[in-house]
Amino acid sequence: MTSQSLPEGSSATFERLVAPHQSSLLAHCYRMTGSLPDAEDALQETLVRAWRAFDSFEGRSSLRTWLFRIATNASRRVIEQRHRRMLPVDLGPASEPGGHRGEALADDIWVTPFPGTPEASPAARYESRESVELAFVAALQTLPSRQRATLLLRDVLGFSAAETAEVLDSSIASVNSALNRARRTMDTRAGDPPPDQPGVPGALVDRFVEAWVRNDVAALVTMLAEDVEMTMPPVATWYRGRADVAEFLRLVPLAGAMAWEARDLDANGQPGFALYSRHGDEYVAHSLNVLTFRAERVTSIAAFLTPALFPAFGLATTLPPRGSAPRPGRPR
Repeated sequence: MTSQSLPEGSSATFERLVAPHQSSLLAHCYRMTGSLPDAEDALQETLVRAWRAFDSFEGRSSLRTWLFRIATNASRRVIEQRHRRMLPVDLGPASEPGGHRGEALADDIWVTPFPGTPEASPAARYESRESVELAFVAALQTLPSRQRATLLLRDVLGFSAAETAEVLDSSIASVNSALNRARRTMDTRAGDPPPDQPGVPGALVDRFVEAWVRNDVAALVTMLAEDVEMTMPPVATWYRGRADVAEFLRLVPLAGAMAWEARDLDANGQPGFALYSRHGDEYVAHSLNVLTFRAERVTSIAAFLTPALFPAFGLATTLPPRGSAPRPGRPR
């Protein structure tokens, strides 16, 4: 990282003090922007700006508050420079299955997945899993940036009203007003989070993945909820309902023309799997698939057709032919 000259010892001190906050800063930037690449850009800007101002910081406020102020402002600048991020369900009605997958739209309009589950503050209103689920992050993107920041600082990060006012350079009364408006919007859009199912999703995902790799639509259908939705960013086309999702699977990805390999995936605090399709003598990155469960049934399949994101999840972009290396087991 390049920067202006700092006093001797400042670099080591900066790294030591800021490093523990970097993962939560990245998660905050992701929730603000709805995009992992945008969040990484905002985090980089945050670190550069914090580094350049570090010699004049002098503990005038808490380091955490100071860093999140910089990160929030960096994220808001990103938001102002591009379109709102969304999921296909926000763009138009569900399609009728007919074998046509539709055209891909620009990558910069879609919410993207986030690796793993970031930690939440003990004072947070939302649990760590809830606070990064795809439906929650997509709903956040409908809020004006100040309301979005207020909700995240208060209800996800557990900041006090006074701390939030400091971050946003605002008054406590303004913060409380923005928070109430944001909560009303989120209560309407995000819906109820799926209940926790300790010990169940891992086994269900294993069954689901194994059926997919076998191109076994009948087995997959038994695991789908009646109101299941399937989306495929950057493709705008999406499907709703067990019958339509099953028909699409039968006509397109599981028609038998494709050979698949899979790896386990943890994204947005939800289980999932990465898919690779057979091309010649190797398997090539195809999609990151994030699943939502309710009552031991899959209610959502979000298939991100974005191979460029594989490395961010610690995944290779190619695999050797099936049989040359075993599929890693799912951590229990």
